[in-house]
Amino acid sequence: MDSALSALRAILKALIETSKLSKLYSRGVHALRDLSLTIDKGEFLFLTGPSGAGKSTLLRLLLREELPSEGELKVAGRSLADLSYSQVQAYRRSVGFVFQDFRLIPRFTVFQNVSFVMRVLGVQAAVQQRKTFQVLKWVGLQHRMNSLPEELSGGEQQRIAIARALVNDPQLVLADEPTGNLDPDLSLEIMNLFREINASGTTVVVATHDRELIRRVGRRAITLDHGQIVEIV
Repeated sequence: MDSALSALRAILKALIETSKLSKLYSRGVHALRDLSLTIDKGEFLFLTGPSGAGKSTLLRLLLREELPSEGELKVAGRSLADLSYSQVQAYRRSVGFVFQDFRLIPRFTVFQNVSFVMRVLGVQAAVQQRKTFQVLKWVGLQHRMNSLPEELSGGEQQRIAIARALVNDPQLVLADEPTGNLDPDLSLEIMNLFREINASGTTVVVATHDRELIRRVGRRAITLDHGQIVEIV
């Protein structure tokens, strides 16, 4: 009975579970190989390792942009491979993604960039305005809401990208080298935003090669190399 209860508690606690997860690309290149790990609900986790280690591949699988070659990937108890098209779209709305190169739409204002997904989904205009202003205020850039991306610094653009990732109240935020184009001080500022996101209960997974930044933030880190886990600290 105790072992069954322990297993149930582990299932309820986990948000992301992979079991012998592998991703094989052309020419026999394994981006991931037999990867088994668990990420708890509300955890802040770093993925680190050299270029080509498999960090970005795992994030793409978590976003359901790609499917595993072998093994299983579950989020909130559901296998992502089994989702229908409409379920995939609903799942992606529960995930916020932050890119290294910001991916802001140049011709859109800050406000339009952040509210874009809600507009596509047909969210009421009043709700769009309220939620967009809230997240812009949270990242400290409500005063730049009518600016274009080219008028912002790199740090400001990344804050806008984070605001865009948060506007749908995601259960999971994924970030792929979000500080790769920023200096050390700005990088720590961005990480502090992720810490605040995590403190609200949102699960955060950040891929970065910056070990000094990981040390300064002080969260669990999984090191990948050639698609396999080589260290967990």
